[in-house]
Amino acid sequence: MDWAEIVDNPHLKDLPFKIEQDRYGNIVMSPANYRHGYYQSRISAGLIGLLPLGRAVVECSVQTSEGVKVPDVVWHSDDYLKAHGEKTPLPAAPEICVEVLSPSNSWVEMEEKRSLYFEAGATEVWVCDKDGRMAFYDRSGELEQSVIATDFPREIE
Repeated sequence: MDWAEIVDNPHLKDLPFKIEQDRYGNIVMSPANYRHGYYQSRISAGLIGLLPLGRAVVECSVQTSEGVKVPDVVWHSDDYLKAHGEKTPLPAAPEICVEVLSPSNSWVEMEEKRSLYFEAGATEVWVCDKDGRMAFYDRSGELEQSVIATDFPREIE
């Protein structure tokens, strides 16, 4: 099943799950929960406030070499939008891809996604843990602070 078929499938609409695709085209679902959604909204609002020359998008699909992944939040510049448009899934990772750790996720899974987002073109990948602590990464490893959004807090309240 390709991503367009997944998006258009009436049986998959309104499920309380985030849907992604693995490298074999299988559907992978993660259950939604309150805290996860709260962190998504706080991160998105923070990015909008700090980086007004671009867009923050929640649950935006990105094509990777291992199937379609759906970062919890992305931020892309206006230049990215001009180059790639609003395609579904996006053909390249936006500048910032953020994953919020869910109870069903592991750090190993986050490391794999981080690698995939960098391979797809991301400049930074952020991970928010279950307690709201942020970790920022570039291709060389963990950063003390985001280089793109230098004033973003290390902890979400």
